[in-house]
Amino acid sequence: MRDPSGPAQFNLDGWISEGPFEKLCGMEIIQAKEGKALVSMPYRVKLSMGGGLMHGGALVSLADTAIAMAVKSLLPEGSTFVTLSLNSTFIAPMREGTAFAKAEVERSEGKKLHASARIFNEHEEHVADFNALFIVTDK
Repeated sequence: MRDPSGPAQFNLDGWISEGPFEKLCGMEIIQAKEGKALVSMPYRVKLSMGGGLMHGGALVSLADTAIAMAVKSLLPEGSTFVTLSLNSTFIAPMREGTAFAKAEVERSEGKKLHASARIFNEHEEHVADFNALFIVTDK
């Protein structure tokens, strides 16, 4: 049995591409360049909570992924980084259709990257806002 704390046993299709978790959630990286990203995720019953609403954790994952892609678009390929903090404000429920996260790196301070994401539904209705701090961990 493989040590779960050991190195990953998969390769991404490219520096900016969906990993296994993003694929599991149905996310698609539509665009990622110059510190901005657009990522989509369709509503799925498996991502919902009681009452048929998309789970807030699924939306947080979408925002975190979109921000990570915006960060990746600014860093050299192979750089490593982590989410240090991610704050959320939910505006409206997501009941159906596709969620879109628009992310942008707002500023950098050394190895710190401050970024935000806004989630909209396919009717361009505002669903949630996120602010994040990412840290580049390269030595």
